[in-house]
Amino acid sequence: MQLEFNANKRDGQGTGASRRLRRTGRVPGIIYGGSAKPQQIDIDHNELFQLLRKEAFYSSVLNANVEGAKEMCLLRDVQRHPYRPVILHVDFQRVDATHKIHQKVPLHFINADIAPGVKLGGGMVSHVMNDVDVKCLPGDLPAFIEVDLKDLASGNSIHVSQLVLPKGVEVAHHGEGDPVVATIMMKGGSAVEEAEAAPVVVAPAAAAPAKKAERVDKR
Repeated sequence: MQLEFNANKRDGQGTGASRRLRRTGRVPGIIYGGSAKPQQIDIDHNELFQLLRKEAFYSSVLNANVEGAKEMCLLRDVQRHPYRPVILHVDFQRVDATHKIHQKVPLHFINADIAPGVKLGGGMVSHVMNDVDVKCLPGDLPAFIEVDLKDLASGNSIHVSQLVLPKGVEVAHHGEGDPVVATIMMKGGSAVEEAEAAPVVVAPAAAAPAKKAERVDKR
C-alpha cells in the first residue's frame, strides 16, 4: 500500500527557523538515506496530522511529492508536543524499489469471538505481540498481517512461525526461538489454581511461659 503527501523544500535550519515555520502552519522535516543528500522539507500541519491518524501511514511505503519530484520513503520518526495536538518534526528514509527493507507491520487479530478457547472455554485472548518486523521489497510491503484465531483452544498459542505472510514477505528474526504472538488464557484460572494448591501453613502455638522456680527455704 502506498500513500502520498506533499512537501516543500526548505533552507532555514535551527530552532528559530523551525519555530517560525510552525507559526505558519508548517511542520519541519527531513528525507535522508540512499545515494542523494538529505533534503530538508516542510509539510502542511493539517495534512500531516490527518495522515498520522491512519495506521497504514506508519507501515507503508510513502510517496513524498517534493515540489513535483516524487521519492519513495518510510516514516521513521515523529516528534510531538508533550500535551498539545501539535506535530513538531518528522523524519523519512528513502527506499529503493530494488532493495529489501525492514519495517514493523501491525497485526490484525480476527475471529477471536469464535475461537474455541473463548466461545466454549470462556477464556480470554492475550495479545503478546501487536506488530512484527518483516523484510521484503518495498512493493511487497503489506499494510498489516492478519492473525486468524478461529481454531485457537484454551491454553494454546500462535507463534511467529505460524503467521500467514504475503508473497515475498519474511519475518526478520532478531534472536533465536519462535516467539508467541497470541494465546488464550482462562480468566483468573492460574491465580485460582495456585491459591487452591497452596499448602495451608499453621503457625505453631506460642510456648507457655516457664513457671518460676519455687523458692525453697532451707533453714
